Amino acid sequence: MTEVVDDFGRQPPRRRVPGPARPARPGAQHRPGTQRRPGTQRRPGPGARPARRPAPPRQAASRPLKLGSPRPRLRMIGLALTLVMSAFVVRLLQVQAVDASTYAAKAEQNRYVVHTLPAERGGITDRNGVALASTVDAYDITADPTMFTREQLKIGDGPEQAAALLAPILGEDQEALAARLRPKNKELRYVRLARGKTPEVWNQIKDLKTALVKKAEKDDSAVNVLAGVFADPSSKRIYPNGDLAAGILGWVNAEGEGSGGLERKLDETLAGEDGEIRYAQSGGRQVPTIGANETPAVPGSDVELTIDRDIQWAAQHAITEQVEESEADGGYVIVQDTRTGEILAMANSPGFDPNNLSEADPAALGNAALQDAYEPGSTAKVMSMAAVLEENAATPTTHVVVPNRLHRGDRLFKDDVDHPTWYLTLNGVLAKSSNIGTILATGQLGKTQREANQVLYSYLRKFGLGSYSGLGFPGETKGILAPPDQWSTSQQYTIPFGQGVSINAMQAASVYSTIANGGVRVEPTLVRGTKGPDGRFTPAPEPEKTRVVSEKTAKTLSRMLESVVDDEEGTGTKARIPGYRVAGKTGTANRVDPATGKYRGYTSSFAGFAPADKPRVTVYCAIQNATKGSYFGGQICGPVYKQVMEFALKTLQVPPTGAAPAKLPVTFRP
Repeated sequence: MTEVVDDFGRQPPRRRVPGPARPARPGAQHRPGTQRRPGTQRRPGPGARPARRPAPPRQAASRPLKLGSPRPRLRMIGLALTLVMSAFVVRLLQVQAVDASTYAAKAEQNRYVVHTLPAERGGITDRNGVALASTVDAYDITADPTMFTREQLKIGDGPEQAAALLAPILGEDQEALAARLRPKNKELRYVRLARGKTPEVWNQIKDLKTALVKKAEKDDSAVNVLAGVFADPSSKRIYPNGDLAAGILGWVNAEGEGSGGLERKLDETLAGEDGEIRYAQSGGRQVPTIGANETPAVPGSDVELTIDRDIQWAAQHAITEQVEESEADGGYVIVQDTRTGEILAMANSPGFDPNNLSEADPAALGNAALQDAYEPGSTAKVMSMAAVLEENAATPTTHVVVPNRLHRGDRLFKDDVDHPTWYLTLNGVLAKSSNIGTILATGQLGKTQREANQVLYSYLRKFGLGSYSGLGFPGETKGILAPPDQWSTSQQYTIPFGQGVSINAMQAASVYSTIANGGVRVEPTLVRGTKGPDGRFTPAPEPEKTRVVSEKTAKTLSRMLESVVDDEEGTGTKARIPGYRVAGKTGTANRVDPATGKYRGYTSSFAGFAPADKPRVTVYCAIQNATKGSYFGGQICGPVYKQVMEFALKTLQVPPTGAAPAKLPVTFRP
């Protein structure tokens, strides 16, 4: 029979099983006062009744199962717990002892949050403090696409309804907005719907959201489809005057970086220095009981330009009208203070609005007055005459016989009109803008043509040709002026009257400012100074000055240039200004088409200064490829010069000199 043990190895008390009674020992008697134990029989004796037949023996009961010992299992559990605790101890030692510094650094990093504090970009003003570019508060309109799903709104066209409401406010395409609100990535939680919107725009959206909420409270079927639209505070660069001076100012890109014009050139000055704030956070919120470390942002400096907003407007208005009337490719006007070299205006047409670059013509971006290189034509003759006078090769009254045609090298040269032989003075050659007369005059600069070329080249270089103007403007061209030993046979004779050499409009204006300033070239400037965050104004460095020709030569040239405008034989009579003496020169040059590299059309120009006897302002105008009406510089640029010069003289309150102009002879009797 199986022996049963309990959980602690002990045997339970045995249960006695009745069996057959054993016969009593002979002579044994029951002692009085005692009782027989149940189940015992009295031993037989004399006179006893026969014993009862014993009952048949019962079947023995099955013995209980014996369980295994728990000790092995207890040992296994104890061993497992020991191993787990050992692993924990080893890991704890690694974290707290071996890698303590590493984990402390990670904890510090996760505990503290650092946010950038953007610096406010400095403003740009004109010389009188009028804002040309400034920064204002703005908002980026954003959305959480998961809040426009059917599960959230209980409707299937939530993105479309929201887009229909937002499109007129944001000025965005409705279908494009709906597509952003229903992205392919169903887990996307952030999209930008519009960037740099004004506070007024965000207020309109907030008012609309409030109205939808109130409607939903009254009508259970109404849905607030704009619940997932939000706004992130940002800033926006604005240009209060639209396209005015856009070529000078440039623009700021979506990341807040200067990307064109002075915004790019002066980006480091304007941008300032971003700050940062570092604070402890828990659950995404700042812990108020732990102090924050803040490095304040340093605002950018304000920049004051030499530009006069009103003169800039007059120049831009005049050139835009003439370009449209002549159906030309474009044009530029530059206004410069002859004494200081400061640029009072630099206008381009066509232009662009930096507030709305998406609608701007890519070809119009930039500053064509500094970036276009073209052959100047007859306005360059003033440099040839300066070299002739300075080298004492001739005087204003020197006689020059000008035939109808002149054979030089491999070409036959002519003037812009057919004419009989002209008998002109040197002054007359300039007044009538004779190409042939200029070739003959500059031929006297040396004993040979090679020597003459070298002398002329040296003066062209001193006037600034072939070099950058000094403005340091992004994308500025320095033009093309090859060394004289590389001049072709024809260039030896075309360069004196402005063909075969390339310049930009700023270089052309600077040439006339040099003559007006008594022969001293002053590097042009666009910046008067900067005002830092502390309000202190720092003037710009003084521009470099270089003497090009003597004061005597400059005054003589000024008188000769008056003949171009004042004398009836001159080509610039349309530039006359009543009450003022005007010195100027016309130009009409064959134009190289930048698309084909071949000559097509003309470059028309006019350059001059006033008052001629006491110069104060230089104005230069050029128009590219006029296709309607006249293309002569005196006819289409002369009026622009007059309009802009008159406005500038009045704005700067420059009085007429009152002196009578000096009359120099134009022709002579043979």
